[in-house]
Amino acid sequence: MTGSERQLLSGVLAGDVRSVARACRMVDESWPGHLELLASLFPHTLASWWIGVTGSPGVGKSTLTSRLVQHLRSAGTRVGVVAVDPSSPFTGGALLGDRIRMQAHWQDPGVFIRSVATRGALGGLSRTTADVARVLSAGGAEVVLIETVGVGQDELEVMHVAHTTLVVQAPGAGDDLQAAKAGLLECADVFAVNKADLPGAESAAQHLRGMLALTRSSAGAPAGHAGHAAHRAAQEARAPAESGDWEVPVLSCIAQRDEGIGPLLEALQQHRTWLNGSAHGQARIRARSHRELIALLRERLGELLLERHQEQIEQLAERVSRGELDPYGAVQVLIRTAGLG
Repeated sequence: MTGSERQLLSGVLAGDVRSVARACRMVDESWPGHLELLASLFPHTLASWWIGVTGSPGVGKSTLTSRLVQHLRSAGTRVGVVAVDPSSPFTGGALLGDRIRMQAHWQDPGVFIRSVATRGALGGLSRTTADVARVLSAGGAEVVLIETVGVGQDELEVMHVAHTTLVVQAPGAGDDLQAAKAGLLECADVFAVNKADLPGAESAAQHLRGMLALTRSSAGAPAGHAGHAAHRAAQEARAPAESGDWEVPVLSCIAQRDEGIGPLLEALQQHRTWLNGSAHGQARIRARSHRELIALLRERLGELLLERHQEQIEQLAERVSRGELDPYGAVQVLIRTAGLG
């Protein structure tokens, strides 16, 4: 680690805002030395609690996130926010970003807001979301809120990054049905039905409770084929309450009027307590670490293959384009060349 990198590390650990901002950019853009920086920061991030906030577009995720920040700050908690935005097809940067988000907290030194672009990543997150959250944690954030892009489809990625996942729904527009269809039922640790002053809010909450009860009752049923492995894993992580596992609560709130936020934050805190104090919770923590390790391994192996065999990859791609070789065989050639199979 160079002298400037050691200085940056010291600045982040001291909570210096400019150092935190520079470190976030460093890891988000994969500058040289970013892996060494993250490794040095890791021991200082273990006490931080990451809450994922996800749901379909228009349900009020940003407003609810802002209210959670407000309540956490009123309790003296230092907060980081990672706001994941869709990427511009022209610049690759975030279209919205932290410039127009959560303006009420802009001048609060106890809040650090960072927006990151998806850059084509699926699941509502950026590839570097966890890395940026880790920088904020090392910079002093006791709680990091991760607000997903809200693609309204497969948002399961957030449950692999956050310790606790809050799924936000709203009455109308089929949001409760979308939750069941998109897998958000399995993703949620806590459900919030926002905009509870609108017609249909109570029925949406009841529908979610019914779907959750049905999911719990069928958690032990055998799946149809191997393609449901991820679905089964999510169900197993939320087995019936009598087994000592977590029972997902459904709460109503009106974020715009700051109503119902206290009980919602209390439910989130109860999930954190369950994670740290139960055997099932500890198993969830270990599974999360395992998934992160596998993801990093896949990413690094892919980078090494691209770096070391670029010329061969181009040659194989040319052969595939001419129909001389199928892409599956080309991949096998690369794996054998790399000595991996």
